[in-house]
Amino acid sequence: MAPHILPSTEADVAAITRIYTHYVHTSTATYELEPPTPEEMSTRRSKILGLGLPYLVAEQDQEILGYAYAGQYRPRPGYQYTIEDSVYIDPEYLGHGLGQALLTALIETCEQGPWRQMIAVIGDTANAASMRLHERHGFRTIGTIYSVGWKFNRWVDSILMQRPLGQGNSLPAKD
Repeated sequence: MAPHILPSTEADVAAITRIYTHYVHTSTATYELEPPTPEEMSTRRSKILGLGLPYLVAEQDQEILGYAYAGQYRPRPGYQYTIEDSVYIDPEYLGHGLGQALLTALIETCEQGPWRQMIAVIGDTANAASMRLHERHGFRTIGTIYSVGWKFNRWVDSILMQRPLGQGNSLPAKD
């Protein structure tokens, strides 16, 4: 049975925090060094929703298996039509198509809004699975920022990928 992709609720924050904590402790998918508390994750989620951006979960049998959201790419007004995606999957459910389902739904939801570009900032050049996921969704690699993060006693890079949303830059933005 395929999971349901739904807007997240406050009740999902504990599971979202649990999933994210795994990545903070074990991977360079995030350069955060200490996992945020559920209260901090709730605040972050509220800020994203407050900007009118989506925060989705993959749910099956009342269990949260992963989540995805779009956040501001940069805070300055000139970047208002560009957003950044984030996708995290419970490690027990990797390889089951959840990233595919979440990213598809996130892109479709974002294309209903005013945004024109989506950026993926992928932690570590070794994160091939995330790069493949984004490539399958039309992202192209636009650059590498070398040795930009320090985690697990080593320097790590960030890969930048980008895809247009909706009409992309074919028409002017509506202010």
